[in-house]
Amino acid sequence: MSAPIQVLPDLLINQIAAGEVIERPAAALKELLENSLDAGATEISVQLEQGGIKRLQVRDNGKGIAKDQLPLALMRHATSKIATLNDLQSVSSMGFRGEALASMAAVAQLTLASRTAHDAHGWQISAQDGMLSEPSPCSQPQGTTIELRELYFNTPARRKFLKSEATEFAHCEETFKRIALSRPDVGFALQHNGRTVWQLAAPPRLLENWRHDAAVKRVAALLGDEFGQAAVAVSRDAANLSLQGLAALPAYSRASRDAQYFFVNGRFVRDKVASHALRQAYQDILHHQRHPAFVLFLELPPEQVDVNVHPAKSEVRFRESQGVHQFIFHTLQQALARPDELAAADPRPAPPAASPAPPAWQTPAQHGIAFNAEQRQASYRLWEVQTGEPQPTPPLPYQGGSSGMMPPPLTRGGREGLIPPESPNPHPLGYAIGQLSGVYVLAQNTQGLVVVDMHAAHERVVYEKLKAALDAERIASQPLLIPVSFYAEALDVATAEAEQDALHKLGFDLKPLSPTTLAVRAMPALLKQSEAEAAAREVLHELREFGASRALTERRNEILASLACHGAVRANRTLTLPEMNALLREMENTERADQCNHGRPTWFQLSMNDLDKMFMRGK
Repeated sequence: MSAPIQVLPDLLINQIAAGEVIERPAAALKELLENSLDAGATEISVQLEQGGIKRLQVRDNGKGIAKDQLPLALMRHATSKIATLNDLQSVSSMGFRGEALASMAAVAQLTLASRTAHDAHGWQISAQDGMLSEPSPCSQPQGTTIELRELYFNTPARRKFLKSEATEFAHCEETFKRIALSRPDVGFALQHNGRTVWQLAAPPRLLENWRHDAAVKRVAALLGDEFGQAAVAVSRDAANLSLQGLAALPAYSRASRDAQYFFVNGRFVRDKVASHALRQAYQDILHHQRHPAFVLFLELPPEQVDVNVHPAKSEVRFRESQGVHQFIFHTLQQALARPDELAAADPRPAPPAASPAPPAWQTPAQHGIAFNAEQRQASYRLWEVQTGEPQPTPPLPYQGGSSGMMPPPLTRGGREGLIPPESPNPHPLGYAIGQLSGVYVLAQNTQGLVVVDMHAAHERVVYEKLKAALDAERIASQPLLIPVSFYAEALDVATAEAEQDALHKLGFDLKPLSPTTLAVRAMPALLKQSEAEAAAREVLHELREFGASRALTERRNEILASLACHGAVRANRTLTLPEMNALLREMENTERADQCNHGRPTWFQLSMNDLDKMFMRGK
C-alpha cells in the first residue's frame, strides 16, 4: 500500500528548492550579487573561503532592508520586485522569485545584516535549519551584508557532489566576472582565502563619455588588453532592439567558449537563438574548431522576453525569436565585415597612456584603417598627380597580366617616395615592392611595411566574389577550349545527370562522356582551369552527400569556400608587380579581407618605428 499524501515541511521544501537554485557556491554568489544590484549598490565586495564552501560573504552599499522586513527576506516567495502577473510578464529586476535566500537559509548557516539610510544602526538576523533568530542590533554601514557558512552542512549527500576548492572557486570567479562585466558602473572586489583576486573600481561620472570609458576599462581589466586590441565595436539600434559591445576578430579566436559573454537586459544568459545567430555571423571567417570571443549586450523591452524559464534564470525566451535572431546576426556580421571602418568611427575613448604598448606585429583592424570609396577616389586623384598616368577605376580584377599599376619608386632610405607621410592615406595596403619565397607579397604604405599572405588573401577575394555572384544568381561561367575529362564513380555520374540545375547555378557545365567518365565543359570564370577536375569533384561530393537544396542553402558557404581555395593563387607562383598591386587593390575592395576563409589573418603591418627599433636607428 502506498504512503498517504502529506504536506512537506517548509525546511524540506526549501532544501528541495536549493537543489535547483543553489547547486554550488557560485549559484549562491550569483543570487546575492544580483540582489545587491537590485538594491542600487555602487560598491560590492565578496569574500570567499575554500571556494565559497566554508564561507561566502557579500557586502554592498545598497538601500538596505528595514528591521521589520528582515524575517520576510528569508521567507519563501517573499519579494519586493513583483506583485502581480503583469509584473512577472515584464520583469526589469535581476531577481523576482523570492526563493533564493530561503533556499540558502535551508542548506547553510546564514547571517543577514542590513541598515537603511533612516536607521541609526544596523539590524541582524540569522537562520539555521529553517529556524530564524530575532533581529538584534549590530554594527553595519548603510547597505546589506549576507554571510553563508558551511554550505550543505545539513545535507551531506548533496555536499559530496561539490568539487574541489579550486574548482568551486573557479566557478565563483567566473560568476563574479559575468556580473562585473554586466555593470561597469559599479565597483567590485573579490577576495579568496584572504587574498585579493580582483579590485575593480567604480568609474568617476564626471566625463560625458564615462559609460563608454567604464565599459572598455572593465572589459580590458577582466579579459585582458589583448582582447581589447583585437575587438571591434558593435553598436546598432533598430526599432525596440539595441545591441552594443565588443566582438573579437577571428585572429583572437579561442579553443573553448571561455570568452563569450552575452547579456539580455543586463542578465548573462546562454540562449539558443542568440548562440545560433552569433555562430552564423562568425562562420564565414572562423575555423570550425575555434570559438569566437565577445562581450555583447542586447537590450529590448522587458515584455518582449520571458526570463522565467530556468530555475537559475540562465535561459530566456524571446517573444519574437526570429526577429531577434536576424537582428543579432546582421549586426554582428556587418561589424565583422568592416572592422576597420567601425574602428575609425569608434566612439570608445582612447586607452589611457599607462596602457601597455601593443605588440609590433598587429592585425589590420588595430590601426583603424578604413577601406572606403572616398579614400579610393582620393587615391586615384593622387596617383594621377604623382605619375601623370590615369588610374583605372574600379581596380582591375586579379586575373594576371598588366594592370597598369606600378608601385612608386623608393629612395635608398625607403622613407621618401611618391607618397609623403603627411599625405592622405590613399591605399591602406600601399604598393607592392616585391615577393618573398613565392608566398608573401611585400608592400610599402604610409606606415611602413605590409606583409600579405597572397594565397589566403586571394582566397578571401574569390570567396566573396563567388558569394555575391551566387546571391545574384549569375556566377559567370567560362567555357573550356578543351574539356577536362576524368574518371568518376557511377554515383558521381548519376549525381551530375540529376543535378544539372544546381551545377549551372554554381557555374559548371558537367556532362557524362561514358558510364564512368565526366567532362567539365565550363566552370566558374573566377576559378583556374587547372583546377577544373578538383573543383568539380568538390561540388559533386557536396551534391551527392547533401542534395541540391541543402548544398545551395545550409552548405553554400562550405562549397564556395572550397571553390575559392581552388581558384586562389598558389604558393610558389611568381607574380609581377602589377599583379601584386592588383591583389592589394582587390583586398581593399573586399569585405572581411583581413581574414581568410578559415579565420587566419591575411596581412600584417610593421611600422617604421618597429623597423627602426629592430635596427637600433637613432640610438
